[in-house]
Amino acid sequence: MKIEAPTNCPSCSSELVWKNDLLFCENISCSGKDAQKLEHFAKTLKIKGLGPATIAKLGITGIHEIYNLSLDNITELLGSEKIAVKLHKEIEASKNASLQEVLPAFSIPLIGKTASEKLCKVLVDLKDLTSAVCVEAGLGPKATENLMDWFYEGYLEGYNLLPFSFKSEKVKTTPTKGVVCITGRLVSVKTKSQAQELLTQAGYIIKSSVTKDVTILLNEGGMESAKTKKARDMGVSVINNLNELIGA
Repeated sequence: MKIEAPTNCPSCSSELVWKNDLLFCENISCSGKDAQKLEHFAKTLKIKGLGPATIAKLGITGIHEIYNLSLDNITELLGSEKIAVKLHKEIEASKNASLQEVLPAFSIPLIGKTASEKLCKVLVDLKDLTSAVCVEAGLGPKATENLMDWFYEGYLEGYNLLPFSFKSEKVKTTPTKGVVCITGRLVSVKTKSQAQELLTQAGYIIKSSVTKDVTILLNEGGMESAKTKKARDMGVSVINNLNELIGA
């Protein structure tokens, strides 16, 4: 039996378009897309209770509508005051989301958690976003294009009125105590990975070879390896006790 591919979107009836052997609806106002974006938004901001069934019951089709809902509205539409109180509390709590958290929630292609964190290392307030800032953050050309399109067509056209600060939190970094290279047999721990984990937790950066930025060579075995000789020639400190280095 031959199965015919659909020609129109089941949600909005727009003509479907083939792309790489897959069918897509290109209608930006498609109700099916709206529902998926709302589900993604709620899931990303961890708004518990705002799943597909609840979204349908509430009759919301856009992000703005989530924050226009009063407790009375939710109670009436869901038919349960207890559930409504919980959901309303979750929605209110989501307003405190930082730019790092909220930006990936808008379904911008190629702008997920990683891209958002990169951006927020160089950007404090979203209103100051430019293509140059995206490049400085290390975003690729396509991600930059997608983000700037959304900025002008989404953020400046209404999303900026949502109850978020759209400001980033400073990324917390552990102060670097030094750059360590490990050579030879370990005594304090069984494996090299254990040593690397302990050193990282203590604030050290790990290198696999003795490069110009290495400040410490860890050599618990005491053998005069090639790495040890190179380290001494470069004036790098050679330490023979891991616990002494991490202060254990």
